[in-house]
Amino acid sequence: MKLLLTHVPQARRQYYGARALARLQELVEVTLHEGDMPLDTAGVIAMARGVDFIIADRSTPVPAEVFASLPGLKVVMRSAIDIRNIDVAAASQAGVLVTHAEAGFVQSVVELTLGLLVDLSRGVSRAVADYQAGRLPEIKVGRQLGGSTVGIIGYGRISRALAPMLATLGMKVLVSDPYAQVDDRRFLKLPLEELLGQADYVVCLAIANEETENLMNGAAFARMKPHAFFINMSRGNLVDETALAKALGEGRIAGAAMDVGRAPDQMPSPELARLPNVIATPHIGGLTPPASESQAFDTVRQVEALVNGEVPPGAANLESWTRR
Repeated sequence: MKLLLTHVPQARRQYYGARALARLQELVEVTLHEGDMPLDTAGVIAMARGVDFIIADRSTPVPAEVFASLPGLKVVMRSAIDIRNIDVAAASQAGVLVTHAEAGFVQSVVELTLGLLVDLSRGVSRAVADYQAGRLPEIKVGRQLGGSTVGIIGYGRISRALAPMLATLGMKVLVSDPYAQVDDRRFLKLPLEELLGQADYVVCLAIANEETENLMNGAAFARMKPHAFFINMSRGNLVDETALAKALGEGRIAGAAMDVGRAPDQMPSPELARLPNVIATPHIGGLTPPASESQAFDTVRQVEALVNGEVPPGAANLESWTRR
């Protein structure tokens, strides 16, 4: 059996790893993309002729043309949860299975979120930038996390790992998620409007879908306290960036931190990232060796199952899979 791994060399090292690749090469014949730029649709089709499986990275789209042009293609995998760069509907129509990895990045994202909360509260990035520029930083009174109130939007795996840590630090934890049950008595579940009005920190961890598009809009930011901070660790789709920039520029909220945005590859938008009361990181929440390797080995386990004639874990459209 043959497989195409679409990652460019740098992404292959960062997001897949040598151990997972070595095991993959033990299982199937692997074709590697050695170019400096991500493959476009024509490039995917050209490199995937004759392959059974594709593992697509986040920079490589897999549209309907791929399935129509590669009749021997059986499965397209992602070493991540997000499969929006794959046309799943077209894959299903063609009988191709699409799979995703599990959330191996939870701990890494939680740790970065904690770092951003501290940075916003104590001005770490600001002081470092001043010192490195040869300026003497202004000494400002910081904020203590303990005793503050944090509101978490969305109560999925990351939130369920983050919330207990924040409670242990002495923070009052509010949660807003209309579809999740909150059983931990340390946390108070509230409607979003009430959470926004009470929180000193608002951490966005809701899933990205049509319902949550621009969830944080002008009205939402208007409900926040003037001294409150906003942190987005989910997806840029949840935020009306024009409204956020206006709230930051007018001082209607104190500041923001983000690891995601509407720029290419889900990066923070440069227009927001350059604002003086914003801390931005380039979508690195899950970029640690344990997180990347965990998700890479999910695809290895999927290939193992396929080689053994079994249904792989992480299937997104199993009922439509006919190319076996």
